[in-house]
Amino acid sequence: LGAFSLAAQAQPAVKVLVVDMSKLYDSHYKTVEQNAKIQSDDAKATEEVDKMNKEGNALVEEYKTLNDQSNNPALTADAKAKAQDAANKKLESIQTKQREIQTFIQNTRNSLSQRFQTFKNLMLEEISKSAADIGKRKGATLVIDKSGPTYFGISNIIYTDPAYDITDDVMKEINKDRPAGSPAAPAPAAAGSMAPAPSSPAASGSGAI
Repeated sequence: LGAFSLAAQAQPAVKVLVVDMSKLYDSHYKTVEQNAKIQSDDAKATEEVDKMNKEGNALVEEYKTLNDQSNNPALTADAKAKAQDAANKKLESIQTKQREIQTFIQNTRNSLSQRFQTFKNLMLEEISKSAADIGKRKGATLVIDKSGPTYFGISNIIYTDPAYDITDDVMKEINKDRPAGSPAAPAPAAAGSMAPAPSSPAASGSGAI
């Protein structure tokens, strides 16, 4: 019993610190830069979709003209047949253009989504390491992320003494190499947002031809 009591007394006191991973991710200068790049590429892709849609609309107008010619009673049977044949070929071109647009949209969506997910995973790993290092230096036995919602949609941490929150310390650490002139982080989003990826061209500018 005496040995057990001594062993229990030798255990270090538990020290729990908290950190807001969502705030750290959203405020990291690399996240701001990456979001700007993805949004720029998304805008370029949307412009390309608009251009392809205009080309498709031009094909539709050409098809309508040829189809009208094939039904024109003033034309000879041979002229009608040629117009109908040309209209059918134009219809095939329209269908090809539609498939081309859909493939481009899907590939762009997948590419942007993959880039965002890969970047986010790497950043959270980097931020977690910084938070762990600072937690160790402060003598923590446990560092808890307070940003994620529970099953009920609220923070995992109901209350914490600000003295035990190391978010600002980690913020200074991860942004210490921020280049001069780097854009500032946007206003904080709702807790747990993790800055969703920009919308793909499929959601803006992919009007059907």
